[in-house]
Formats: sequence, structure tokens, C-alpha cells
Amino acid sequence: MSVMRGFVLVRGLFIGAVVYTAIQIQPAQAHYLVNAGLGLAVALVIVAAEARMRDTSVTQLLGGLLGFGIMLMVAQAINNALFWANTDDTKVRFLHGLIVIVLPYLGLVFGARKGEWLEPVKLVSLFRDARPHRRYRILDTSAIIDGRIAEVAETGFLDGTLVVPQFVLKELQAVADASDPLKRNRGRRGLDILHRIQKTSGIDVVISDVDFPTIKEVDLKLIELAKAMSGKLVTNDFNLNKVAQLRGVDVLNLNELTNALKPVVLPGEVMNVFIIKEGKEYNQGVAYLDDGTMVVVDNARSRIGKNLEVVVTSVLQTTAGRMIFGRHVEAATGPRPAAQA
Repeated sequence: MSVMRGFVLVRGLFIGAVVYTAIQIQPAQAHYLVNAGLGLAVALVIVAAEARMRDTSVTQLLGGLLGFGIMLMVAQAINNALFWANTDDTKVRFLHGLIVIVLPYLGLVFGARKGEWLEPVKLVSLFRDARPHRRYRILDTSAIIDGRIAEVAETGFLDGTLVVPQFVLKELQAVADASDPLKRNRGRRGLDILHRIQKTSGIDVVISDVDFPTIKEVDLKLIELAKAMSGKLVTNDFNLNKVAQLRGVDVLNLNELTNALKPVVLPGEVMNVFIIKEGKEYNQGVAYLDDGTMVVVDNARSRIGKNLEVVVTSVLQTTAGRMIFGRHVEAATGPRPAAQA
């Protein structure tokens, strides 16, 4: 309340000062009451303008003043350029006056409306490239051979431009030409996956010729390329993932994505699994879910090759994958008591 009273007092003193000045100077060359009314009208207009400017931002005020000043100089330059016109003609004088009034007014209004462009952030954006920045996703050999990258790209969840370095293609070619049949099949699978991704509509694939001759290891070359392109590295190599993160490179790990999309299994749930082999510990059996998750079942060694009802006891989540531990339902509930005669 004290602040409001202070504003009211200041405005009252301002209005009184303007009215007193008008009475003393007599701009209307009339009775002092006429001059007092003129001074009061001017003061009220100024107070009303001040009230309207209360919610105006500083950038709008600066923009309005800047626009007013610039257009005032433009108006003065135009009037100076019209020196040859007959200033005794009332039409010419009216045109001169109109230029001096209209142009600064337009500059004031336009500058106030565009005043937000005086903010530092927007001023910097004027000098930036307005074109959309491309987001690069650099593929490593393990992600290509794995094959899941093609399915992820086809779903549209992987945005940006997929970059395949030339040195990764050479590594794939070397694997595809290996004498070992297993390695040869893996290399050919990787090349087939690349062809599949290139044929996928909506996916931009770029073969990069950028190389780092002083670096011998492919993994370190991938990290340097990702840093140079400000991109993200797509891999499922555990060691490369850790090294890239230590070097400040963002990584898209396919294994982490797969683990995140796996159905949640809680202790106490019952599932039906097929026991494939025996486990490492005594009397354990091992089964696998459709997504490849390993299920270790206690007291299931004798049930190898059979379906089994399993109750989940715990779930172990690691960066390498997920393991489910369970127990045979009948073993968990124990033998049924014999019926009494």
C-alpha cells in the first residue's frame, strides 16, 4: 500500500507541475484557465501512457526507442533530400510534417513489437545456421552383424542419419572373406543387414570416408569419428560402450534397449519353460525365453527335455543381459501330504 501511495503522490506532483508550467508559459496565448486545461490534458495523456508502459518489457522499450530514433533520422534525411521543393507551398510543408510524424511513429510501433529480438539469445540465433542440424548415428561392426539395428530402424524409433565408416566396411569385408565358416557367415550377414537398411524407406544411410591414419584400433577410430561429427555411437560391444562413455561420447546400446523392452517379471510369478540343459550348480536346469533370457531353475536337472511350471524367485539385471532364477512349482510347494485313512 505504501508503494501505491508513493506512486499516486508522484503522479499528483507531476500533474501539478505540468499545469503550473502551462499557466506560467501560456502556450495557448489565452486565459490562464485554458492553459491550465491544456496542461492538465497533456499531463493526463502522459500518465496514461506511463500506466500502459508499466507491463512493457525492457526489450520492447529499447526496441521502440531504437525504431523511433532510426526512423527519425530517415525522415530527416528524406526532408533534406527534398531541398529543391518549394517550402512556401503549404502542400510541401504538410508533406514534410507528415514525414517527420509518420515515419518515427511507425518506427516506434514496429520497434516495440519486435523488441524481443534484442534479447541476447535471439541476437545470437540470427547468426546461426537456420537449417536443421543433422543427427548422426555411427554404426560399429558388432551392431551391424547383430542385425537388430535393421529392425529398430524400420520401426522408426532410430532417428537421424546412420553413418557407416569406410574402415568398418573394410572390417566387415575381412570377416566375410575369413576362412572360418562361422566368421564368414557373420560377415556376410552384416553386409546383408546394411543392404536391408539402405533399402528401407525413410532411412538416410551415409558411407563416411573419414579416417584416422594415426589410430590403428577400429574402436578408437569410431570414438574419434563420433566426437568429430557430434554424433552417437550405436553398438552392443560392452567394452566399446564403457570406453566411449569415458571419452565423453554418447552411446546407443542395443543390449540396453532390448533389456528395457523385455516384459517385467516379478518374484512369485509362474511361467512355463522348456528345460534345455543342466546348470552350473547342483541339480539346476536351464531354459530360455523367446527373447533369449536365461532361466535358471533349481531342482530341474531331472526334467531336461520337458516343459516345467516354474515359480520365479529372483531376477538379476546386468548390462550384459537379464537372468531369471526360479524353482520347480512342485518342489517349491513341497510334496503333498498323504491322505489319512
